[in-house]
This record gives sequence, structure tokens and C-alpha cells, in this order.
Amino acid sequence: MADASFDCDVLVVGGGPAGSTISILLAQQGRRVLQLEKERHPRFHIGESLLPANVPLLERLGVRERIAGIGIEKWGIEFVSPQHEHHSFVEFREAFDPGLAMAWQVRRSQFDQILFQRAGETGVQTLQGCRVLDVEFDVDGAFVHARLDDGTEKRYRSRFVVDASGRDTLLASRFGTKRRNPRHNSAALFGHFRGAKRLAGRLEGNISIFWFAHGWFWFIPLADGTTSVGAVCWPYYLKSRRKPLTEFFADTLALAPKLAARLEGAELVDDRVYATGNYSYSAARASGERYLMVGDAFAFVDPVFSSGVYLGMASSFAALPVVQATLEGGPAAAAAERRRFERHMRKGPREFSWFIERMTNPAIRALFMYPRDAMRTKAAVMSLLAGDIFGKTPLWGALRLFKAVYYLTSVLMPRRAFAAWLAHKADIRDVGATSGENIMVSAP
Repeated sequence: MADASFDCDVLVVGGGPAGSTISILLAQQGRRVLQLEKERHPRFHIGESLLPANVPLLERLGVRERIAGIGIEKWGIEFVSPQHEHHSFVEFREAFDPGLAMAWQVRRSQFDQILFQRAGETGVQTLQGCRVLDVEFDVDGAFVHARLDDGTEKRYRSRFVVDASGRDTLLASRFGTKRRNPRHNSAALFGHFRGAKRLAGRLEGNISIFWFAHGWFWFIPLADGTTSVGAVCWPYYLKSRRKPLTEFFADTLALAPKLAARLEGAELVDDRVYATGNYSYSAARASGERYLMVGDAFAFVDPVFSSGVYLGMASSFAALPVVQATLEGGPAAAAAERRRFERHMRKGPREFSWFIERMTNPAIRALFMYPRDAMRTKAAVMSLLAGDIFGKTPLWGALRLFKAVYYLTSVLMPRRAFAAWLAHKADIRDVGATSGENIMVSAP
């Protein structure tokens, strides 16, 4: 029987993919769930490219068909390097599990709204325009302090709190446990274009990655005919801006001639460009006796392999046993589940980060531009890029071999490897840029 002194069993902070996923799963277990979202759906968000490993999760949440209805099919990745004449194409069906062959590119405003609405359908009490200000914990649960759009102050009592606040990092910031990744810094400029030239036929929805002198670009086709284009660059480059953001973005696009050719004649939607400090970080811990963090509330990694939405949703599935053990089991069971959850939360960012931190290295670029499946190394890399890292797929031996080839290539080219190391050290230097959540500076 529900305890009337509590407003809910679980209070979820955040209405993005991670928050809605855990809310749906908890409601399906019969929990009383209150989900608070600071904004109102549909709201703008970047991160439009899903991974094939998202698809079975969307099926389990009961929204696969709805997502298919708003998305464009994504079968693989195109890599474009200024040092190579050819373009490299890889497909997810080349992975160990060919069943994870496809995902979608989606508008996040639509995607997030579908998941949030699904949470309401399953019995979650959802509240938009409600910003959480603070959380106070005690031995039985937590008091959550929030403010509505109209300025009304609210106070909720919950047995457990899930922090899905994204890059607001509510609890990690409150506890002082958020740490910037010292090995990787990046910032981003992005906008949406009409009339961009896409790949032909079945490849139309594929993501394209273009390297350039200061980082890399994404090119993500969307179902409504627009294309998301963004530059992920080192902070020093963004800090060098001395002109309006729209002009600076145009100059940046010109640094990648092959991308600029695809945008010839294209129109920037609403003449609007966004800038954000996409600094990689993680918290020292992901859980405590009456709380846990999911998705970007715990860690954020560079978006080069589109891992963010998947890691957020997968973390919510992994969080479910922690909540159950806390509310129904004893302290020992809850502690054991938290240890398992902590391992899960570190695994995804760790595995993707190895590639992310070396993405602009000439050796790793060469391996992507000339992919070979010697001893199934290509299959292993494609399994990782598909998000197939938490199951029983036997990719790890071949993935270690791929890394060994990378290190051997570096050893055989010591001058180039040393120059790349020095360049990376300079690239990630701290230039005093802000690292807040989605610093959207729009320039009409």
C-alpha cells in the first residue's frame, strides 16, 4: 500500500530520453513516478543521430513505430578526409550482429516528445515547466524543491530520486563530483540547412563525418528535408571568433571544401546558428543510497559516434534493478546493485572515449579511411559504433587487436605519432571557455 507521506515512489528530474525511459520502465512495474521537465515539449535539442542498439530499446518501450514515422533510415557512416581523395563507407550490417543493421536520424524535439508522452500513457505523472532547484536527502528518501514557470514554489517528497537532468548535472554539481575530462575538450557550432546535397538512394540517411584542420563536421539528414550540420572543434578555435556567429560558421564550413560543395546553394534555416560548449566530463560516482544519475547527468562524451542518446537510454534500463533493490530489498542487495550500476555507467563512456580521444589522429584516420576486416577487427569496430557493447557479442578480442594495430602504426611512424601527440596536447588546452549546459547562442 502506498505511503501517503510520500508524493511518489520515484521522482525523475528531466524529460529527455534517459528520464522518460526510466519513468516508463518504473511505471510498468507499478511504481508511482513523478517526472519533472524544466522546459515544455517540443523543445529544441541537438543529438539527432540514433544507434542501431537504440532500436530494441525503443521496441521494449512501445514506441518503435512512432519513431520510425518521424525518422529517416540510417544504415551506416561516411568518412571524408581532406588527406584522401576517396570517401570511406561502412555499414552497421558489417558488425558481429547483423540484426543491428539500421537506426534513424530524428528531430530531437519530436523524439523527446514521443518518449515523454509515452511516459504519461504508462501512468507517469508528468509535469512540464518545472525546474528542480535543490534536493535534500534523509534516511527515508528526499525532499525535492522546484519552481514552476509562473514562479510558484513546490516541494515534493519522494522515496528515491533519479537525476536525468542532462548537462545541468543537478546532483553532480550539488555534490561537487563533476570532473572535466582532461584528455578531451570540444566545442560545437551547428545549424540546419534546406537544400543540402545528400548521398543517393539507400545511403541518403547516413551520417557523414568530415575532418578538417580544427576538428570534424557532422552532416545528418532529417526526414523533413533539412540537414543538421555541425562543427565539433577545439575550444581555442571557437574562442578565436571575432565576427558574428553566422559569418564565423560560414567561414568554418569553407575550411572543408567537400562539405562546402554539398552545401552550395543550401539555405540556413532561419539564418540561425548555435554554439555550445560540449566539454566532456563525468561524475565521481553515479549513485547513492537514495539516488542515481542516468545519461548526461553522469557523463558526457564528444558526439562524434552519436553515442549520447543510446548511452542515456541504456543507463536507464541498467538503473531499474537499483531502484527495485532500494525500495524492496535490503541494504546489501541495494549496495550490490549500485556496484553493478557503477560499472555499467563507466563502461560506455570508456569504450567510446578511446576512439573519440584519437579521432583526429592521423593513424586512426587512416584506419577509418582504409577499413579492413583482418581477424574481424572491422566487425568489432562496427559493433562498437552500433552500440552493441553491453551484451554478449564477442567483439572484445578483435577490438583489442584493432587497438594494437593502431599502436603499432604509431610506433612505426614515431615522428608523425609524436607530432600528433603534441598537436592534441595543444588542441585540448584550457582557454577559459564556459562549460555550461547547452549554451545556445543563436544568431539571427
